[in-house]
Amino acid sequence: MGDKMEFPINRMRRLRKSPQIRNIMRETTLRKDNFIYPMFVKEDLKKGQIEPIKTMPGENRYSLSCAVEKAKILEEKGLSSILLFGMPSKKDDCGSSAFDPDGIVQRAVKQIKEETDLVVMTDVCLCQYTTHGHCGIINNERVLNDESLENLARTALSHAEAGADVVAPSDMMDGRVESIRKMLDLNEYEDTIIMSYAAKYASSFYSPFREAACCAPSFGDRKTYQMDPANAKEALREAELDIMEGADILMVKPALGYLDIIKSIKEEFKMPTAAYNVSGEYSMIKAGIEAGYLTEDSIFETILSIKRAGADLIISNFTPYFLNIL
Repeated sequence: MGDKMEFPINRMRRLRKSPQIRNIMRETTLRKDNFIYPMFVKEDLKKGQIEPIKTMPGENRYSLSCAVEKAKILEEKGLSSILLFGMPSKKDDCGSSAFDPDGIVQRAVKQIKEETDLVVMTDVCLCQYTTHGHCGIINNERVLNDESLENLARTALSHAEAGADVVAPSDMMDGRVESIRKMLDLNEYEDTIIMSYAAKYASSFYSPFREAACCAPSFGDRKTYQMDPANAKEALREAELDIMEGADILMVKPALGYLDIIKSIKEEFKMPTAAYNVSGEYSMIKAGIEAGYLTEDSIFETILSIKRAGADLIISNFTPYFLNIL
């Protein structure tokens, strides 16, 4: 027989031999305060009423009173922050309900700030508030960039006036972060944080959300202002511009198909970085579990991958699940 092969000095399995060893060697961990819960507040719902979202099993649209109660329950379980989306009772071509001081989001912000200690974030966009469902003002079926900035800035200001800690522009109009920063600062809201949807891709994974938020476009698509999924370097340019315009937190949306984008933005700019685990990602995993193709462990593994890629904050409808297990 030939010489006996020597075993290696370095045996990686030593560091995996027990749950206790694996725990102390773990590189990436999830905490409750990593999570932001997206909540849909619908003006048409009566007090005490909730409305199940068919495309997102287990998730609901909430009346104002129910949204406040849900926020309080989740805070008791360890939730630190929420992201509010509003569904108004009235829509028009320019989305004027978005910046109505008595709008559904504005009232929700005020009440949740009064009754909880949560960090309240608000989505700043026009799509839920316009009759056409696009994220800006329309002329001849074309989304007008510069003409939309004023209404977006007014929306952000109205949220800040209501007490929002963070405003999150998701429209992807060029220059919107600068317009919002100027509007906030001129009105003495210089401490209001901007979390920009810096790299928001034109993704098919938004489909359940569009039903949830009642904001599907009535014509065309959003590919002229949301990013091409094929482009990675462009995400760095988008993020850099948002930083220059005054963004405090950068967000990547969606998360799972864009883990490389999360990683590159975090490494390049070393800014607080958020990722949106979007509706399609949520519903896909829920459907897999329901069908028996996946186990609930897939939820943990999925969200862990987003944190491992570099996200400091994770917006996810799985947040209540993690509040229960962490």
